[in-house]
Amino acid sequence: MAFDKDAFLTALDSMSVMELNDLVKAIEEKFGVSAASMAAPAQGGGGAAAAAVEEKTEFNVVLLEAGANKVGVIKAVRELTGLGLKEAKDLVDGAPKNVKEAIAKADAEAAVKKLVEAGAKAELK
Repeated sequence: MAFDKDAFLTALDSMSVMELNDLVKAIEEKFGVSAASMAAPAQGGGGAAAAAVEEKTEFNVVLLEAGANKVGVIKAVRELTGLGLKEAKDLVDGAPKNVKEAIAKADAEAAVKKLVEAGAKAELK
């Protein structure tokens, strides 16, 4: 009996998430494998590849330069960091510098957007 890939894929396409989960568990038990362990060798093997696959969860907001509207950028930095006027000015004058470190992606993107709207050049790292 020949294996019909198209029929198999059609059957998979019609399965619910729960049915697919049960199928994966059955394959793991039958062949003594784990779906999780199979992902790393496909990426080149080793623990380093598995770590590289993980999504980055913490980001740094880096002020590259103040731009033409330095006062607006200082205000934006003060609002983002809670720094005093002198500290915020020193941070802006010392660019490139980290404005915020180890924050969530959504917060970091919002901070970069606020700095760019104020006239600065900023990026996520």
